[in-house]
Amino acid sequence: MLSTTSRTTLNRSKERGRTSRDDLYAVLDAGLICHLGVVVDGAPRVVPTGYGRVGDTLYLHGSTGSVSLRGTGEVCVTVTHVDGVVLARSVFNHSMNYRSAMIYGRPRLVLDEDERLAGLRAITEQLAPGQWDAARTPTRKELAATAVVALSLTEASVKVRQGPPSDEPEDYALPVWAGVLPLRLSWGAPETDPAMTSEVEVPEHVSSRPAPGR
Repeated sequence: MLSTTSRTTLNRSKERGRTSRDDLYAVLDAGLICHLGVVVDGAPRVVPTGYGRVGDTLYLHGSTGSVSLRGTGEVCVTVTHVDGVVLARSVFNHSMNYRSAMIYGRPRLVLDEDERLAGLRAITEQLAPGQWDAARTPTRKELAATAVVALSLTEASVKVRQGPPSDEPEDYALPVWAGVLPLRLSWGAPETDPAMTSEVEVPEHVSSRPAPGR
């Protein structure tokens, strides 16, 4: 079950909340980027970045010079999928179909070399499954320039809206079209780097990728 702290308990639209940890995993595993909310020099900052999950730990990475990863305070990480725009008979009842996750916690800097590599592998595989084994792994110099942080999934919430619009009873008779405009993400055809010095076919793990977000 997901946590029920004051920060993760829904105050509005409680019927959209999900309590299973599997629901959290599903939202995270279907994503490509997250938004990392931190406080830097007393001001809020939200940074879009890649991530990866291993069990109940979320891994983020960046430059060792990144001020967003150097802090030791609380952070908030969100992942959101928009599945459709919900058009109602009244403007007030317009909405979106979505799946979202929010994680609170205090990240820790990963110093163990094996865990650092495991975290970087998870981040790479989240964005491009199969690429970690296909590409060159980081050198010691590259690892020294990369900060990896781990965030526990202990305090998290999930919120989901699906289905048609919910209008006021008296509005159902209005001659206004209502329904859902579904939204889907899809990959385009792979574009080979023009700097390639030899003919290498597009690998299967790149050419046959499923659509993201599902």
